[in-house]
Amino acid sequence: MKAGNPGTILAGAAAEPIPSITATTTYHRTQVDGIGIFYREAGPKDAPTIVLLHGFPSSSREFDTLIPLLATHYHLIAPDFPGFGQSEAPPPSAYRYTFDRLAETMDNLLVALKVSSYTLYIHDYGAPIGMRMILAHPERLHALITQNGNTYEEGLGAKWTKIAQYWADPKAHPEVVDAFLSLHATEQRHILGTSHPERYNPDTWTDEFAHLSKPGQREIQAALLFDYQTNVASYPKWQAWLREHRPPTLVAWGANDPSFIAAGATAYQRDLPDAEIHLLDAGHFALDEKTDEIAGLILQFMAKHPG
Repeated sequence: MKAGNPGTILAGAAAEPIPSITATTTYHRTQVDGIGIFYREAGPKDAPTIVLLHGFPSSSREFDTLIPLLATHYHLIAPDFPGFGQSEAPPPSAYRYTFDRLAETMDNLLVALKVSSYTLYIHDYGAPIGMRMILAHPERLHALITQNGNTYEEGLGAKWTKIAQYWADPKAHPEVVDAFLSLHATEQRHILGTSHPERYNPDTWTDEFAHLSKPGQREIQAALLFDYQTNVASYPKWQAWLREHRPPTLVAWGANDPSFIAAGATAYQRDLPDAEIHLLDAGHFALDEKTDEIAGLILQFMAKHPG
């Protein structure tokens, strides 16, 4: 702009759109099984749907950076499980906190939203919930994306040995629950295994710990941790289903995850020889630092398997 000449103001100038959370994501609550369930939604409703199932101790918030990158092409639904995030957390006396029950509630949410076909993105707790949904309604599954969503015993890291002692005698090992719900463990789930801790927002784990510290949360999370043994017992059944049906599968795995180690990613190839497997230089919450890379892998994968 030359000196003395006023600048030109262009109202409504056409520019290349930039994906943004505020432009793409909406936030909703609905009643499912008598519980207020919160979910994020984005993208055109007539596009193929991807359902994003979060991990412990997070919520659908973990997908905040991923959703806008996918919503240009796909319809996204990311719910909070009962007891997590913005969903209601009734006491165990009013709601049975098992993975069977969480899967039923997520199934019923999708029925209420009239979603009858979807790709599942499973992470951490989202894996046993998602696998139950798949086996209950296999006709609804279009494709599977697993990001540190474990279904193999070889994927269990060293800490699961101590947790198995809690399964055997929960009253004798309250320290396992104490450690599982601690601020230190909540932080380590994010930053352990990363080469770039400066990329991790500490608000993430302090917010998660604040949630875990709410009244009633210890009872809820202890119940789910105890019930996790049913997931390990179900691994052979889930593997058999994958082996028989061979859904299109993308494995995008934080290879430095100490909870669900890299062997859990490569194990998928045994039952799904056509699966795409990518080991990423990241930890358990790989989206904390690999959002762009994971989004790119998903877009390429989905383009090969159009709905």
